[in-house]
Formats: sequence, C-alpha cells, structure tokens
Amino acid sequence: MENELNVRLAVPEDEAALLDLAIRAWNENGIMDVNPDKMLGMIRPALYLWQGLCGVIGEPGQKIEGAVLLRISQMWYSDSWILEEKAVFVDPEFRRIGKIRSSQGVGHARRLVEFSKQVADGLNLPLMIGVLSNHRTKSKIRFYERQFGEPAGAFFLYGVKTGHNESMTEH
Repeated sequence: MENELNVRLAVPEDEAALLDLAIRAWNENGIMDVNPDKMLGMIRPALYLWQGLCGVIGEPGQKIEGAVLLRISQMWYSDSWILEEKAVFVDPEFRRIGKIRSSQGVGHARRLVEFSKQVADGLNLPLMIGVLSNHRTKSKIRFYERQFGEPAGAFFLYGVKTGHNESMTEH
C-alpha cells in the first residue's frame, strides 16, 4: 500500500535534485539546447520564495519524484500579476501510466496540478498552465482538460520538436 502523495515546498537543500529532475524534463520536452545555469536561475529564487515557488513530491535530501515550478509574473501587456507554471514534471519511475494508482486513486501529476491550483487560490492569482510537448501530447491534453476544463488556446512549433531522448516515440 502506497502512502498518500504529499506536495511540499521545495527548500534550498533540494537544489541539486531539482536540477537533475529539470534536466530529465528537458531531455523529454525541451525544444532547444540546455543551460543548467539558466535552469538554476529559475529554480533557485523559487527555493527562497522569491517571485515564485516550487512544489515537490519526495523527502528532503532524497530523489524528487515530481515537481512544479511556479513563478509570479506579468503578461507582456499588463501590470496585473499572474501565477505562471514553468514546468510540471514527474520522474518516469513514478508515473501512473498503465499502473495501479496510489491508494487515494490520485497520481503524482494530479497532485502537482492540485497544488498549483491551491497556490493560485491562496495568492488570489489566476494560474496559467499548459502542455508543450510532442510526447504523449493528446493524453496530456486530456488530463489537463479533466483538471481545468476547456483549453484557452494551443502552442505550435515550427522547425523544431520537443525532446532530446532518442528512445521516445510519439503516441
């Protein structure tokens, strides 16, 4: 029997594990080359709750099973604040695709999305979250539609595909 999946705020001691997870996320979904220092430029402030935060599943000092990076920002045309998801990623080892779900019937991705909604509600900010992936795109969109309802648009890429993992295939 699995324990309940709890999302906690990431702390500075999680930096190395978060960077490792971020590089795995880039490998699966990134569209350009990777710059770990630039990744840390987004991750590190969130660890200190500066202009954002990071929710993680996993114990401090251990492997992070999944994470969501949320930043407080503004749209290019407005002075109003919005909670912007930069990444939601679950380590493939902990995904529930085709597997038995946790004892509560909720997987890691859903817990991270619920956490994001709770943060948005707590800050009284709208949440902008989405899917930018060529890997299992349709199933990811269906998952997000179950959590949020109808999408508010779509992303298109020209001249590039997401992911740098040669073993992945489109589903």
